[in-house]
Amino acid sequence: MRTTYRLWLSVASALFIIVSSTSCSDTDKKFDKTPQLSTPQDTVNLPVVSLPEGADTTNAYWQGIDLEPKKPVIPLPVNEEKARFLLQPGYSLEPILTEPQIQQPGAITFDGNGRMYVLELRTYMLTADSEGTLEPVSAISRWEDKNNDGVYETGGTFVDSLVFPRFVLAFGPNSVLTMESNTDNVYMFTDTDNDGKADKKEFFTDNFGRPGNVEHQQAFLYWGMDNWLYSTVNPFRVRWTPNGVIREATGSNHAQWGISHDDDGKLWFQGGSNGLPMSFQFPIHYGDYIVKDVNYAEGFDVPWGAPVKIADMQGGMGAVRMPEGTLNRVTGAAGNDVYRGDRLPKELYGQYFYGEPVARIVRQINPVVNEGLTTLHNVFQDQKSEFIRSTDPLFRPVDMTTAPDGTMYITDMYHGIIQEGEWTPVGSYLRAKIEQYQLDKVVGLGRIWRLNHQDFQRDKTKPKMYDQKSSELLAYLSHPNGWWRDMAQQVLVQRQDKSVAPELVKLAKTSNNLLARFHALWVLEGIGALDAGLVREMMKDSNPRMRIQAMWVGETLYKAGDMSLGADYVRMMNDEDTMVKMRAMMTGRLLKIPGTEKAVKTVMAADQTAGVQLVGQQVLEPVVVNSFFGRSNPNYSEKEQALLEKGADIFNSLCSTCHGTLGLGAPGGRGKLMAPSLAASKRIKGHPDYVIKTLLHGMTGDIEGTSYTGVMMAPMGNNDDEWIAAAASFIRANFENESSLVTAEDVARVRANTTGQTKSYTYPELLASVPKVLTPTDGWKMTASHTANTRKGSTASAKGAFNFEGWTTGITQQAGMWYQVQLPKPATITEIHFTSPPISRGWRPGSPPPIHTYPKEYDLEVSMDGKQWTKLLENAKGDNASMAIRIDPVETKFLRMTLTKSDSVVHGEFRGKPIDFEVTWTMREMKLYGFME
Repeated sequence: MRTTYRLWLSVASALFIIVSSTSCSDTDKKFDKTPQLSTPQDTVNLPVVSLPEGADTTNAYWQGIDLEPKKPVIPLPVNEEKARFLLQPGYSLEPILTEPQIQQPGAITFDGNGRMYVLELRTYMLTADSEGTLEPVSAISRWEDKNNDGVYETGGTFVDSLVFPRFVLAFGPNSVLTMESNTDNVYMFTDTDNDGKADKKEFFTDNFGRPGNVEHQQAFLYWGMDNWLYSTVNPFRVRWTPNGVIREATGSNHAQWGISHDDDGKLWFQGGSNGLPMSFQFPIHYGDYIVKDVNYAEGFDVPWGAPVKIADMQGGMGAVRMPEGTLNRVTGAAGNDVYRGDRLPKELYGQYFYGEPVARIVRQINPVVNEGLTTLHNVFQDQKSEFIRSTDPLFRPVDMTTAPDGTMYITDMYHGIIQEGEWTPVGSYLRAKIEQYQLDKVVGLGRIWRLNHQDFQRDKTKPKMYDQKSSELLAYLSHPNGWWRDMAQQVLVQRQDKSVAPELVKLAKTSNNLLARFHALWVLEGIGALDAGLVREMMKDSNPRMRIQAMWVGETLYKAGDMSLGADYVRMMNDEDTMVKMRAMMTGRLLKIPGTEKAVKTVMAADQTAGVQLVGQQVLEPVVVNSFFGRSNPNYSEKEQALLEKGADIFNSLCSTCHGTLGLGAPGGRGKLMAPSLAASKRIKGHPDYVIKTLLHGMTGDIEGTSYTGVMMAPMGNNDDEWIAAAASFIRANFENESSLVTAEDVARVRANTTGQTKSYTYPELLASVPKVLTPTDGWKMTASHTANTRKGSTASAKGAFNFEGWTTGITQQAGMWYQVQLPKPATITEIHFTSPPISRGWRPGSPPPIHTYPKEYDLEVSMDGKQWTKLLENAKGDNASMAIRIDPVETKFLRMTLTKSDSVVHGEFRGKPIDFEVTWTMREMKLYGFME
């Protein structure tokens, strides 16, 4: 029997009603030690679950499955769950914040005054079909332990009405950074009136999102020791500066949920579906380095959870260890922490911890370094055990955090289903287990635990960094608890207080505490007070770890134009220490330091150490790795690649003199740049006419109030259209701009339309002449003749065309289908851009090409009143998954696209079975360009 494949799921039949007792909107609400739990229904008439029709019981997926009626899994009161933990000798877990105060916590973070922010993913897997995932009811709450008894009793919702927020990062007094699913912007939310709830929302940065289900989008915005902000999935990093947020490319971290760093500042990323730590060998900002074979000790991927019996593994019976009913291979890791506190045994310090919520374990990892390469060992593998286990099937450890009190906190979502609905369809093994044990009924709960040890007391000192002077914060850079060191550094950098620079220099040079010296260097770097002389002095330090930090921090000065440091980096490639050599070689590749290739070959010939050989080889021949779950390097055609190569030659021979080899702007003296940075530039990423007009006619004067030592951007219009297109394309495609290329035809159009421009533009003149993206507001109305959900958990809406959620007709394209935008007031429209993702027809080699979902043929009309329409395009043909429709400027209030050609379903095969593919009309990431008063 042939089935029909579509790109949407049914709309939720009813909204999930959250138990009223789980509200946490009131501040100063006292901790209720009698939790009110959601209880599975129908405990008398147990559900009958059967194998789906055609299930092959000889297949490992189904073989041996038990589908007899079972008593439902019942959520336990906190103290009863506590009794189910199996801990190592001397350890205990203590609840510090639980439901009803919080619901479905996914992560926590602390601010400089020790207040704990909780990311509450209140819509995660409320049903087996993940209905309501994108309802705007999630939140970030803030909590305090005012009476200092160890329980966070005071607090409530800080930011509400969020659509599955991706992360929370405390960012100064009373502020957090976060973003929602299926969006592209990060915002800062601030409580300006000190009532415990944010009342101000400010833009922080953009171009940050990814499409996909909620488990595959970016997460965990994290402040690294190098003062950059990192996230999972995204192959870039961003950084707050007094002049705005900047961006740089990094390697692909292949992570999903969790980032941490060790004492030396190296980031550790946590993979998700593979169940393994990722990208931990070298700092990710050096780019992609492939390390094989040595990453994990033998048997590392085998979890040793306690018997839970229910065998609810997405991989089917082949993923189950019987008779315990436990996971036999890690598959769903989440949350991580390099423990750096001071109130647990020393043997835990510097160890890596992460949760495996499918296996119901917290794992302790010992990283062992040999010849510069790290191998991870499960500390309790020989005992066939884990650091923490539980016999409670609802224990779901999703985050670990070194806390201000020196212990480690464990975020436990305490949830029934821990697998996104895309993998729990009707007829699947996991769906059968969910229904058998009524796991879908256990929602709205959550617990945060403190890990204690009998030989230690938690630190009861309450942080008050936001209330202290900068000079007082310097002492914390030597604190034995890494949280205090990190937070003091962050607060000092956010303040940009250069008055402490002399004391920081003294600390970096003379302190007996190596870690304090590290942080002193990074504070100096973060406040713009780092000196090349200090960097060179630290490069000669007797401790190789300090030499590495000096090289790392000095990269900022090199990128700012102190090219003299290049000789120091080349010299460090011959250091006596293996790790120093490796880092120097990576720095040489990253910064494109002259002489790197020759020096690396010399080092490799003299040193056969495994790490030196691996890094050296990949410095000489860099590997290419696609980013994970999202935007990756475009697969350019030969013609496009040739255009970019020509643009690279133009930039390197001409433009880099003023804009810098890395596009960050070359120093021009007096603390100014010769020309503006091109990296992650809104101007560069905006309408392509901005770059084209600048290259053709030049620009002079200040840009957004900033002056540059270069006299002007000289006009380049004497070059032909292809030359201009090549230079513009290279700039737009590189330096973290990730924007569309420019064609010679684009240049010819702009050249013809600007023949009257006889002198260079000023910035205001140029900006006023270039179409801008019109940002949708609540006043915009998007409607369509047909609308269907694009993915599970979504709420179908034509507005989805303007974000990553997307919009689709849900059925095959038919003449007469339409999509319409109504603006709150007339605007001049010049272009329409959107993406139409293709439908895959299989994943096997030789599978048929994908089916395109862009409009095959359409009319484009405008209207001022929605009644009288003017046709701008008639029977226009779609031709690309990334559509760019250019029209003559037209003033309008209504814009409507109507299909003029019908299509038909496509017969094919998916996973070896015959299937009909609906040739839907799909749009997402839509942008209207033009002018609006």
